[in-house]
Amino acid sequence: MADLHSHPPEPAPPEPPVEPALDAGSQALSEALRSSFAIVKFVMVVLVFVFLGSGLFTVREGERAIKLRLGKPVGEGEKQLLGPGLHWSLPYPIEEYQKIPITEIQSVTSTIGWYNVTPEQELAGTEPFPTASLNPVSEGYLLTADANIVHSRATVQYRIANPIGYVFDFVNASNAVQNALDNALLWTAARFTVDEILTRDVIGFTEAVRKRLNQLIEEQALGVVVEQCTVRSLPPRYLKDAFAGVLRAEVNRNKTLDEARSYENQVLSRASADAQSRIDAAESDRARLVAEVSSRAEQFLELLPKFRQNPELFVQQRLTETLGRVLTNAQDTIFLSETAAGKSRELRLLLNREPPKPKLEQPK
Repeated sequence: MADLHSHPPEPAPPEPPVEPALDAGSQALSEALRSSFAIVKFVMVVLVFVFLGSGLFTVREGERAIKLRLGKPVGEGEKQLLGPGLHWSLPYPIEEYQKIPITEIQSVTSTIGWYNVTPEQELAGTEPFPTASLNPVSEGYLLTADANIVHSRATVQYRIANPIGYVFDFVNASNAVQNALDNALLWTAARFTVDEILTRDVIGFTEAVRKRLNQLIEEQALGVVVEQCTVRSLPPRYLKDAFAGVLRAEVNRNKTLDEARSYENQVLSRASADAQSRIDAAESDRARLVAEVSSRAEQFLELLPKFRQNPELFVQQRLTETLGRVLTNAQDTIFLSETAAGKSRELRLLLNREPPKPKLEQPK
């Protein structure tokens, strides 16, 4: 019974398998794989550092940079702008940066009112051969206030004053500036005549274009400041000879007007000198007459008391003095005074002068 309840003997553990001995080729391959894995790890570490280092960037003087994280600017307000120096951002596509030149002068040109010209002709400064009439499909033009047409081209130089708005408020701010320039050119040309645009008020037309452009920039908040605006205008090419004739007539007209004004100035100068001479002579006569009258008045005032004392004696004395001056050269003077009754006296004289004796002849 004891034998029936006994446990069977446990089996012996299996012996470990014997690894086959590696030959020399397999051992060399294993060592090569281990070396390759080490090199791959080193290269991966280097790539990680290169990937992270690719986010380093430098902002130069006259520039500002904006860092974007998943397409949105990092920071608030003025803190969004990164100044000159070395900066770092996470590599793309997590973060990216955009540099903005704030002091660099940029320019746009409006050719909405200019004729069609090739780049080669533009560089050479030549014009295409004029056609018999204006082709509105290929040639731009502007309508003037007097229902004429003219070719005008405007170039504006500007700098960025608001980098954040310039970058984020518009898909392409440069195109927005050019559209504003086109609008300003069309709007201003409709308020000037063709003669004013071409000859009479060229500077005024340019200033009006600049003023309208600044108004549009402010209304649309483009974030730029206009530094210079230049406008060049030409008559329609197929009417170039007619406009040249008008210009020659304008020059001759101005020349004739200048000559007429010169002659007018000469005549006015002579007339003014003659008038001044006459005025001076009249003033001299007036002064002399006033002096004479004043002298007579003073003399009269001096004699008036004497006249009041004895009017008859005064009259006789003055009469005698006057007759003495008047009859100074008279040979004979006869004076009859009035009687006491105031009646004049009558005197009749029979004068028989002795005739002059003839000269005696001298004996020979």
